Amino acid sequence: MPAEAAGPSQPPGLRELLRSPGYGRLLLVSALVGVPVSLAAFGFVSLEHELQHWVWESLPDQLGYDRAPWWWPLPALALAGLLLAPIVTRMPGRGGHTPVLGLGGPPTLPVEVPSVVLAALASLPLGAVLGPEAPLMALGSGLALLTVSAAKRANSPMVGPMLGAAGSTAAIATIFGSPLVAAVMMIEAAGLGGAQLTLLLLPCLLSSGVGALVFTGFGHWTGLSIGSLNLPSVPKAQLPDAGDFLWGVPLAMAIAVILVAGQTLGHRFAAFTAHRTAVRTVLSAVLVGACIAGYALVTGRSPEEAALSGQAALGQLAADPRSWSVGALLALVLFKGLGWGVALGSLRGGPIFPAVLLGAALGVAAGGLPGLGVEAGLAAGLAASGAAVMRLPVTSTVLAAALLGDQSADSMPLLIVSAVVSFLTATFVHRVAAPRPTAEGDGGGEGRGRGRVAA
Repeated sequence: MPAEAAGPSQPPGLRELLRSPGYGRLLLVSALVGVPVSLAAFGFVSLEHELQHWVWESLPDQLGYDRAPWWWPLPALALAGLLLAPIVTRMPGRGGHTPVLGLGGPPTLPVEVPSVVLAALASLPLGAVLGPEAPLMALGSGLALLTVSAAKRANSPMVGPMLGAAGSTAAIATIFGSPLVAAVMMIEAAGLGGAQLTLLLLPCLLSSGVGALVFTGFGHWTGLSIGSLNLPSVPKAQLPDAGDFLWGVPLAMAIAVILVAGQTLGHRFAAFTAHRTAVRTVLSAVLVGACIAGYALVTGRSPEEAALSGQAALGQLAADPRSWSVGALLALVLFKGLGWGVALGSLRGGPIFPAVLLGAALGVAAGGLPGLGVEAGLAAGLAASGAAVMRLPVTSTVLAAALLGDQSADSMPLLIVSAVVSFLTATFVHRVAAPRPTAEGDGGGEGRGRGRVAA
């Protein structure tokens, strides 16, 4: 067949690479890897959810409180710091990279996985203002690399990064509730094109699809909460009008500036905890607890709303946005935003989930502006926050659309504009220099692999 018959989408050599036995085995392994990765992710998320429920609901109830009192975050986060300090100073991998450095990075080696899991379980259930996405990606990467020996990874330099990416995608697909969001994230973050993109995309799609299927099915079979990021109920959206865009553009810009400020604070605390790490980790955790307690004192609401990843609070906000006063929403943005910034540079977890709640809260708070509306504000906040923190506008749009579900079709133009405006704003205002290696605190040799999703 003439070369032209292959079409412009078939670069020379791509067909041969796809037909090669080595790549076929990689696809098979990627599909099989999705099963154990999803089961491990299910166990991790279920355990984290149960511990979180016990700390913030069951234990206060056993002590005679209707809900966690305002001071509850102080001892909870102090304990988190004490548990985390020996992990980040002594264990291989040091609990994973500092959250302010973003998601992804080089593949997590199997020997580093225990410290990542322990650090996440020490931080997240006790109230760290971080999400589970980064630990899950590291868990998936480490488990995937277990299937390939170190010698084979050394002989075939591309096998490790590609298989690690497939494992990470399978794991993060479980928490985002959609393999499509995870696959789009890997594509956009990789920054590849042509044959390289195709070669990376297929293993990631296979592993994420199988992993999401097993994760969801196992959750229904056991009846346990699977803790995916989702909005059970959202306000009914209308087709966006001129007012939505007139307010949506400055709203997206404001969200980007606020989230970049939080990231800047995170870089400062990453440098702060780079020395005397154990003591300063505990001090930083207590400061996060003080931010959460401050929210409860100022608003009279539960400190649980400002603690944790924000998954539950986001669902409550979307289901009944009018039950929150503007003052409470702004207090949430202030105190949770400060706690998020400190946690980004000192604790362990993911940067995305709390940022999405902050953007949604700002959007709902702005919903009372003439011509905007709560529904449009929520949609713009979801898209803008993801784009600002991840610097992946396409992924952020897909994630916001997945969260809004059936309402996303009418909101899509506003989602796209908000994501693009926020991405451009965050890019222009971000003036923080790259952290020095001593400030990373991950001990994993950051030069080992592929790129990182920005945070």
